[in-house]
Amino acid sequence: MSGNLRANVRKGLDVAIVQKQHQRSGQLTEGVVKDILTNSPNHPHGIKVRLESGEVGRVKQILA
Repeated sequence: MSGNLRANVRKGLDVAIVQKQHQRSGQLTEGVVKDILTNSPNHPHGIKVRLESGEVGRVKQILA
């Protein structure tokens, strides 16, 4: 599933995100979605979410 479509991302989902400070290196952070921050139905760089750990980034992979 694509992390670029808001319909594919929901609370409680296991995802890998890239944080703003790691966009150049592409380092991914795994976690569980707490909040969806992007309002539009899609975004070319990934839907922005907040993880339960408090980290914010754009979804690059949906793991579960």
